[in-house]
Amino acid sequence: MHPDTVLITGCSSGIGRATARAFLDEDWTVYATARNPADIETLGDAGAKIATLDVTDDDDVERVVSRIVDEDGGVTALVNNAGYGQLGAVEDVPVEQVHRQFDVNVYGPHRLTRAVLPHMRDAGEGTVVNLSSLAGRVSYPGSGVYCGSKFAVEAMTDAMRAEVEEYGVHAVLVEPGPVETGFAERAAAEVEAGGDVPGVERSGAYPKLYEILEDMTAMGDDGPGAVPPEAVAEEIVNVASMTKPPARVPVGPVAAYGQYARFLPDGLRDKLYGLARKFL
Repeated sequence: MHPDTVLITGCSSGIGRATARAFLDEDWTVYATARNPADIETLGDAGAKIATLDVTDDDDVERVVSRIVDEDGGVTALVNNAGYGQLGAVEDVPVEQVHRQFDVNVYGPHRLTRAVLPHMRDAGEGTVVNLSSLAGRVSYPGSGVYCGSKFAVEAMTDAMRAEVEEYGVHAVLVEPGPVETGFAERAAAEVEAGGDVPGVERSGAYPKLYEILEDMTAMGDDGPGAVPPEAVAEEIVNVASMTKPPARVPVGPVAAYGQYARFLPDGLRDKLYGLARKFL
């Protein structure tokens, strides 16, 4: 087995692309994947092995993992990065969109993890890095479905960490706050346009909430506390290289301090959200 082989999902932009380059800089064998291979051609030019991978497709997952096993003997590190954020009031998000959110953000990492864990166990080593978020620790209005998917990833990773420890395998959560990737801008554009097909179905009950969401471009990726994707990539490479990585790695000041909001009494946290709604 190649001692330094990493499989990364969602490499077309942002954190995934930066992570692929960071691993290449450390001389890992990098399998960079995306739904559209044209989006990652430059990573191939830089030395990565590229592959088409839709994390919601079982056949894609099996094909890519089998290729890595055939070519390199196994996967040293899996980085489950692919994901997106479904915004909207919980009432306004159709059930099919909730299914789609969980299929990408929760079932996708689960598919990949199930595919690589047998090889990691056989090798007696390996690290699964799941990209979570501050949203995996603290839920907030307008992002209930997205936060729910990240809460699920956190819970599954916590359980898996204890399950695989005896095999020399690690499970780590990387939890960025806002990252300069255009995530908030894309999400806000979807809300403003009615969402991704079939999108949110606005009930008309939450106009102030949508005003805030539509202004996320001003408050999000380029706001105070946002970090470049390279900062997240650096932490991912670090934990994948450790013999005893931590369970969680918050990235950026917003994630580091914002997570403590979960310790506030529910009533106080709700009042703070109410104040934010009035002032924003």
